[in-house]
Amino acid sequence: MNGRVQATVEQLPEDTVRLSVEVPRHDLEHAVDHAASDLAETVKIPGFRKGKVPMPVLIARVGRERLMDEAISTHIGGWFRTAAAGARIYPVAQPSYEYDLPESADAPFSFTATVAVQPKVEAPDWKQLEVPRHEAEVPAEEIDAEIEALRNTAAELVPVEGRPALEGDVVIVDVKSPSGEERRDVVIELGTGRMVDELEDAIAGMTPGETKDVEHELADDSTAQVTVTLKEIKEKVLPPVDDELARAVTEFDTLEELRADVEAKLAEQLEAEVEATFRAACADALVAAGKVTPSGPLVDARANELLAGFLRSLERRGISPETYLAVTGQSPEQLRDALRAEAEQSVARELVLEAVADKLEIEVTDEEIESVLREQDESDETIAEVMASNLRESIRDDLRLRRALDRVAAEVTPISVELHEAREKLWTPGQENAPGETTLWTPGGKETE
Repeated sequence: MNGRVQATVEQLPEDTVRLSVEVPRHDLEHAVDHAASDLAETVKIPGFRKGKVPMPVLIARVGRERLMDEAISTHIGGWFRTAAAGARIYPVAQPSYEYDLPESADAPFSFTATVAVQPKVEAPDWKQLEVPRHEAEVPAEEIDAEIEALRNTAAELVPVEGRPALEGDVVIVDVKSPSGEERRDVVIELGTGRMVDELEDAIAGMTPGETKDVEHELADDSTAQVTVTLKEIKEKVLPPVDDELARAVTEFDTLEELRADVEAKLAEQLEAEVEATFRAACADALVAAGKVTPSGPLVDARANELLAGFLRSLERRGISPETYLAVTGQSPEQLRDALRAEAEQSVARELVLEAVADKLEIEVTDEEIESVLREQDESDETIAEVMASNLRESIRDDLRLRRALDRVAAEVTPISVELHEAREKLWTPGQENAPGETTLWTPGGKETE
């Protein structure tokens, strides 16, 4: 599909719509070619290998009607979803289709889809909302921690004699496996967790020249044994926190200048985090004020997306789902319930922001999409591909919701977190039905990592 499916929407009673969809010739030709390829793999015709049956021979064997029916039935769902997304309607059930089969792949083709949709959401008056916002204050201990990290980079390693290895020491060891494979002069800073716990625990307390056999657990829950020999212990000697340190590890001449720079960078990072949290709180306040309750395939699809993203994140970290559940003390049912609650809130935020965007008549042009892509340093070739694909409309919708949230965040009344929490402790009717806690969200953020 090329993303240019055209559709008109007719509103029917009881939150139902009829979508009239015109399918581009290119898409129909693609569907017919795909169906022909599939049928050619299943139909046995003497003299031809499977998958190599010419189109005229295939049509003569299976009939044009069967070919067209296969093409339409296997692709109409995708055309409908593209049309629904472009028309900004949100189905909550499977559509019923009406159409006449086209005579050929290059003939015009259209269909209608009647489907129940999410009830229209009304945008609440966000100017009346009060939303908690944290103060972006950098704790002094955070600055001290950054300075300490810089101090560690300038530490001098001094050989140690007359005592065993301790946490914080830098040691040099040889490690040998039972197969005879040996790694010499391995440098380990004890206590950093860069080696398996069993190995670090064994080295702590050893003296130079000492050898130990260490058994440790592998990722598949089996165990392996290595022989470790401690060769040398070095102790970190940290420089004093003064102007000399600033000159040694940065471009600054004084410690005061270094601290000011560290504080400014931390403040910038903290402000970004505070803003993201505030924007998420604005979206949640809209959902609560608008009493938005999404349901059906919208939530099911989002929950499946979140689950798939969550499983991918575990895989990247080398953690099995079973291990994660065991460590967190959750059952599979509890995890599914949590992801579904998050999905409901995520969809609710999008629905209410869509209502805000409609109320403000926010539109995003192709030129603005291209400009955003250029700001991301995308090549002309990539931009052309995006603009010719379904991704273009996804970016358009994402930018539209972001602008709606920009407006809301600028016009609500920020209040202190302390005042908000004090108010939350006061019971109000309906409070027991408030949405559960979910992962923070801004438009475009649909995967859990």
